[in-house]
Amino acid sequence: MNLIDDFKARGLFHQVTDEAALRRAFETSLVTGYIGFDPTAASLHVGSLLQILNLVRLQRAGHRPIALVGGGTGLIGDPSGKQAERTLLTADVLARNLAGVRSQLERYLDFDPAQRNAAVMVDNGEWLTKLNLLEFLRDVGKHFSVNEMVRRDTVANRLEREQGISYTEFSYMLLQSYDFVALNERFGCTLQMGGSDQWGNIVSGVDLARRLRNAECFGLTVPLLTTATGEKMGKTADGAVWLDPALTSPYAYYQYWLNTHDDDVARFLRFFTFMAGDEVDAVTAAHAADPSKRAGQRRLAEEVTRFTHGDDALDRAVRATRVFFDGLDWRALDAKDLDAAFSDAPATDFEADALGSPTSGLLDVLVRAGLYPSKGQARTGVQQGGVSVNNTVESNPQRVLSRDDLLPGGYVVLRKGRKHYHVLRVR
Repeated sequence: MNLIDDFKARGLFHQVTDEAALRRAFETSLVTGYIGFDPTAASLHVGSLLQILNLVRLQRAGHRPIALVGGGTGLIGDPSGKQAERTLLTADVLARNLAGVRSQLERYLDFDPAQRNAAVMVDNGEWLTKLNLLEFLRDVGKHFSVNEMVRRDTVANRLEREQGISYTEFSYMLLQSYDFVALNERFGCTLQMGGSDQWGNIVSGVDLARRLRNAECFGLTVPLLTTATGEKMGKTADGAVWLDPALTSPYAYYQYWLNTHDDDVARFLRFFTFMAGDEVDAVTAAHAADPSKRAGQRRLAEEVTRFTHGDDALDRAVRATRVFFDGLDWRALDAKDLDAAFSDAPATDFEADALGSPTSGLLDVLVRAGLYPSKGQARTGVQQGGVSVNNTVESNPQRVLSRDDLLPGGYVVLRKGRKHYHVLRVR
């Protein structure tokens, strides 16, 4: 399938600069395309996953993907979608972030040089940090109209606010456009992909490559990703959902996808997996027949967790989920099973000698585990029947944990509400 048709079938297609010409290029040549990743943190998050997958789709369609890491533009920061000026990164922080992002991208793309369409990873700091200001203004800046730049949504929205936009961030679109020229010159790159909020920057890059290199280049965007409730993808009450397992455990990652809203299931199966359309339809139909079984969410969580963390991590996450949510008798499991089930669950070490003492009072332990911010709120939660110990609702705020509460392997499991669990590892 032509990549454009695949994107359309999955609901990923938003805009393209010249669909007919790009379609011909996909059908007659090896197309080199890139997506940029902003190294604002040492790990990418779920919000970046769709763009990573789009590079994978490009490679699986027989074309060459470039993952551009913004070591140069990261010193400025992309103002797109931002309501205020970013805090500028120091060189040391940026270097750490670049290393983390590179290691993650290597897990998804095939960089084997023996492959005709082997992926490429490059840092735009290689050319942006070497630019001469006067030459850049003369050769690049003259092709940009300030009148047009201030009409861009990103700039216009900021100008309407009191803080406005600095010249530093205002210049970002020139640098991103120049990236396209540099990649075209170095790698024959003719395609830039990104979210729909990048359309203006992408079109500017296409135009600049034509002006400076007489190159036929293309831009392709996908819709901005939000959930059915209007929330930004990859954000939870606890913060971002990271791709780094040290920041978001495979269990928590699996749970994030398992809690997908019913209205998002079909769309996310097309966006975040490589399942064929008829298979997505079959899973969606099974889910619609009995949403309580969460067939769609389970398949989504399995596919995405396997792709990000591998089969072993997925198996551990599934075991932990079965223990927490499928009504298993925890005392019927042995220590080895519980060790595997709880390996990625949120946990706190607890001293065995403290059991039975005042310091193991339920309210104190709930606060220590981070399930409640204060003993007062913990007391209210207990009195309202919102707290369980080892899957048994506890209504006594004076309850003290003892050795009788220990599961095999030395565990005590606390629950707040239906979804929030915390494991005490008693040693």
